[in-house]
Amino acid sequence: MSTEGSASVLTAVGGAHLLWRGGGGVGAVSRPRRIRHRVRTLVSEHPSAYLPFARLKYPGPSPRVIGPDTAVVIDGYTRSASTFAVYAFQLSQPRPVRVAHHLHAPAQLIEAARRGLPTLMVIREPRGALLSQLVREPDVDLLEALYSYRRFHTSLMSYRDAFVVADFVQVTGNFGAVVGRMNEKYGTTFGCFSGTPSEVSRCMHLIEQRPTLSPYLLGFESGEVSLVEAEAQLASLRGPATADADWIPSSARNDAKKVLERLWSSPRLASARSRAEHCYEAFVAS
Repeated sequence: MSTEGSASVLTAVGGAHLLWRGGGGVGAVSRPRRIRHRVRTLVSEHPSAYLPFARLKYPGPSPRVIGPDTAVVIDGYTRSASTFAVYAFQLSQPRPVRVAHHLHAPAQLIEAARRGLPTLMVIREPRGALLSQLVREPDVDLLEALYSYRRFHTSLMSYRDAFVVADFVQVTGNFGAVVGRMNEKYGTTFGCFSGTPSEVSRCMHLIEQRPTLSPYLLGFESGEVSLVEAEAQLASLRGPATADADWIPSSARNDAKKVLERLWSSPRLASARSRAEHCYEAFVAS
């Protein structure tokens, strides 16, 4: 069999396995599991309930939960380019900046708004965000993911004006302009990502090293370690890191998404899709 034929067979097998495990099942989860999922979703909207739990669960260095020394918050619904935003932001600063990030919980953004902190909320249209989420989390039910996406953005709508909101395309295509909007809104002087091919490559290279779980690299994300220290520690590791498709675009992820495409168009999801899309459109239009 040719290499292309073998790859095609592997893609088909991988896709079938993805669906078998439940990635994207429409309303297929049990009632108790659905209730647990929705309770977690609702709790994540309340800073006083969720943030103490998050500080215990995520003591750092990554993710870093909002605290007294936080200078910037960068967060949003999962799979919306927050990782790229965090790395591109830190790469552009003359010295590390303490950033709270990657909780993917409304509570952190709500608390940032209440404190008046410079805050970047990343957002991605629901189809792209949720298909990417299901590839990474194949046990997630698509109907429940649509519910979480809608709740996430609905709970933040009244705080919308406190944030700089940037779409996935803006973050990945012109992040320097996004930081420029932050500087204009908050009166800050943060360095702006140049977006040159070499800087994008440097950013992606660092993201590819996340599977090493280097505390220096994870500390760099949160502004606790300098870029020089992080790169020196990474250089001392034996052998190259194995790229993790969870963090960066890949053909394997794209192939898995294609398997889920037909589920996205399911008539059973029409109402849930419409509500999620309305939330997205309202956020980016404001």
